[in-house]
Amino acid sequence: MIGSLRNFAKTKSATVLVFIIIIPFVFWGMGSMFSSGNTNNLAKINKTNISTEEFIDYLNNSGIPQEYIRENLDKNIIQEILAGLISSTLLDLEIKNLKMIVSENTLLKHIKNNKNFFDENGNFQRIKYEKFLLENNQTAAGFEQRLKKRELQKSLFDYIGAGSITPRFLAKRYFIEENKKLEIEYINLNNFYDKPENITEVDMKKFINENSEKLKVEYIDFNYAIINPQNLIGLDEFNQAFFDRIDQIEIDISNDVPFEQIVSNLEIKKINVKDFKFSLKKNEIEKKIYEMRNNKFDLFEIDNNYILYEVSNINKKKPDLNDREIRDEIIDLIIQKNKFDYNKILFEKINSKDFNDKDFSEMGENLIEKIKLNSVKDNKKFDINAVELLYSLPINSFTLINDDNDNIYLAKIKKFENTDIDLNSDTLKEYIDEYNSNNKKSILKSYDTFLSNKYDIVLNQKTLERVKNFFQ
Repeated sequence: MIGSLRNFAKTKSATVLVFIIIIPFVFWGMGSMFSSGNTNNLAKINKTNISTEEFIDYLNNSGIPQEYIRENLDKNIIQEILAGLISSTLLDLEIKNLKMIVSENTLLKHIKNNKNFFDENGNFQRIKYEKFLLENNQTAAGFEQRLKKRELQKSLFDYIGAGSITPRFLAKRYFIEENKKLEIEYINLNNFYDKPENITEVDMKKFINENSEKLKVEYIDFNYAIINPQNLIGLDEFNQAFFDRIDQIEIDISNDVPFEQIVSNLEIKKINVKDFKFSLKKNEIEKKIYEMRNNKFDLFEIDNNYILYEVSNINKKKPDLNDREIRDEIIDLIIQKNKFDYNKILFEKINSKDFNDKDFSEMGENLIEKIKLNSVKDNKKFDINAVELLYSLPINSFTLINDDNDNIYLAKIKKFENTDIDLNSDTLKEYIDEYNSNNKKSILKSYDTFLSNKYDIVLNQKTLERVKNFFQ
């Protein structure tokens, strides 16, 4: 409940934690605890144990603050960190099994080619390297060991993906499929939807009656008080005295001290609100109280104030059509429902082959537009997923597509035009690299499956709970 103001003097730095997780199945087949009963181990991968000491070392090297871990225990932060360690250990085991090595000369070459250690003339400077180590509180041996580990992992991935070289003729075919032009005809279905001015009073009342429970609006009665250093301690700064008073308010809330009594003791003015309904036009404090209405008595922070509030009544009411805002919302809901129903009927006709060229022509009289898409990635007009759908369909077929503004269109596939490319062009080389990359991704997914069968991962749940308790 105590927010950022409380930590004003203890600014948190953002920490980015990057795991090497390439094993999505990392916890498949976990047992509840080890058969050996070793309570010092968190996990076992085949015959290799991961101890709590290894986990703590891995955690310390990650740079994640303990405070951040404590705040995210209920979000499985410990399990996520352990997943990173298990993934890293799996890679180490594979590297060991394949007897991969990185020579000292290779490490030295990587260090000397690191542009962070170059002078203005592009030459390696050892003093820059040593300064980097000092600034990052690292030893040369530790840095080189981590560099060696990264290079071994890179070599492993290169080894796994070896041989995924694409012949030029396949890359050419890939280019043609990706870059063929597509001509379509389309109709904007907004021309067929109901307009707001066409929705009658009878339509609205009928819609409300048919959806009475779903459309009921919650109105709340509440009191609140705005608390800041000026009205609480007579100063304009957030000091310890102010936060001590905030702490006492929280204690009073937990001890069920009535709202009226707390406000009276603080000698702060309260604000009373009746029949409040959420609206974007309302002030931010009252909107926040409405959002938190199920927690009827609490304290929260917003901007440079703390807000003490108490919700005294919540009442669900049938929508009032005399309220302009509610009336507009009901009209919008009716229009959206009618759009959905219209699109559904049209889509079912297309799927059941009950929609043909004659229907398209009659429906689109004076409304049919044409466009030529230059490639499967050409999303200047339509959403990229809609473009990919269009390219997957045969000539003379129909479908519904959308653009980035959620406008819906009825489209007809007219024709495709292939775009040729020279086998020796630089563009084709780019497509060869892209094709190779896609192949490697596919191979790595297969490698994941291979590892899931090769390694049996077991978690010691009791030890894991003890580790989590340590951070509480």
